[in-house]
Amino acid sequence: MNFACNEPLIVQEVAPRDGLQIEKKWVETADKIALIDGLSTCGFTRIEAGSFVSPKAIPALRDGEAVFKGIARAADTIYVALVPNVKGAERAINAQANELNLVMSASQTHNRANMRMSCESSLAGFGDIVRLASPHASLNATVATAFGCPFEGRIDEERVISIARAYRELGITGISLADTTGMANPRQVARLVTRVLEHVPAADLTLHFHNTRGLGLANVLAAYHAGARRFDAALGGLGGCPFAPGASGNICTEDLVNMCDEMGIPTGIDLAKLIMLSRTLPALVDHDVPGQVAKAGRNCDLHPVPRDIKA
Repeated sequence: MNFACNEPLIVQEVAPRDGLQIEKKWVETADKIALIDGLSTCGFTRIEAGSFVSPKAIPALRDGEAVFKGIARAADTIYVALVPNVKGAERAINAQANELNLVMSASQTHNRANMRMSCESSLAGFGDIVRLASPHASLNATVATAFGCPFEGRIDEERVISIARAYRELGITGISLADTTGMANPRQVARLVTRVLEHVPAADLTLHFHNTRGLGLANVLAAYHAGARRFDAALGGLGGCPFAPGASGNICTEDLVNMCDEMGIPTGIDLAKLIMLSRTLPALVDHDVPGQVAKAGRNCDLHPVPRDIKA
């Protein structure tokens, strides 16, 4: 790896959607809006602000319209909505989402658990969404379980590449590779990212890692040095897939930004503001969160010398 590389790394915040979707405590609409508004001041180019999935499937995000209506939108920020189908896309467009994110698993089993349909049916539905949404919003499509499935195990790289190419052929510009249950390792990540970048420009490719087995930031570095530049992360390390056994949270935004700051990799994100926001999360969700930098502080946050230490 070329650790001398210092090209900008783009961090995309997903806590308001992917982070809050599995929370047992209901987070009030006003509190969701305040969280997004706080994130909007930190320098993000993209914030995943909510979803337009059936309230029965994801009750924690049933207030999507109200959230999108209530947020104070930063001029240079794209506000993203997850949509599962044409109905969800219509709702998101009416709520003035700037970008729609579609999701299909590389694993047939996980796709049936997550979307209640085959991959072929999901892909056919994407065509309908593209035709509806293209005049109104940009589109991104995620290949979930791209690095492994908790039901099927390792996923064939050729399948991941073929799905990414199929998305592009449908007219979907943005492609995300998601390590939905944290099964990826750095060597695997570097190899797959290198291959996918032969078909998808780096500007259009996002990596979405989970820290389920403690490899999240290592996988970010592997992808970055393989040429990827866009990465999803969730404030405090919130989140996890509700249809993936044992899938703990996303990589933590402030931990990722802190790592980049320490390594001299520009992100354009205000770490001090992130840490302040992250420290409000335990009260918001009624439990501790996995993020580490908000607890330990930055390396530059020095402590006073104990009085009993002699000069």
